Amino acid sequence: MGEYLILNEYTSSNILEEFNCPFFVIEHSQAVLSKTIKLVTDFELDVDLDLVKTGAILHDVGRSRTNGIDHAIVGAEILKSRGFPLEVVNIVERHIGAGISKKEALNLGLPPNDYIPITMEEKVVAHADNLIHGTKEVDLDFVIKKWRKNLGENHPSIPKIIKLHSELTGQVPIIKI
Repeated sequence: MGEYLILNEYTSSNILEEFNCPFFVIEHSQAVLSKTIKLVTDFELDVDLDLVKTGAILHDVGRSRTNGIDHAIVGAEILKSRGFPLEVVNIVERHIGAGISKKEALNLGLPPNDYIPITMEEKVVAHADNLIHGTKEVDLDFVIKKWRKNLGENHPSIPKIIKLHSELTGQVPIIKI
């Protein structure tokens, strides 16, 4: 399906309907798309905007088949099979939290790979996703509090999300305890 190679044509959530994504995923993806654009604009990030927008709208495509932690890997496989560019596939595969290390992947029962966002486009989509809860924009304090509650006070993901936030925004957050 070569038409998928034209990224700027797939920033609409209509593509998620083609993949039979539930309505909540479509709404969430639209909110993440808006947040990615806001991050890029507010912090003047040097990214491929078409790629970021495509990755944002498709980041949860794997939720058409599963709502587990493996939805990112399932989504990447869906897009690979449809001929999407590797850059989009990588955004989808690496968008969970602030990234999942190979060791964490093994502990979670995922294939033993690093799922850490590498490019700025991958980082922007991952962080925008963190800053959207359902369809609502939330701040970093909300995210940290949620992660501490769900993952434990000293989970290795918490410093990673703070680092990701600082890298993208240039701000060193003051986290409320």
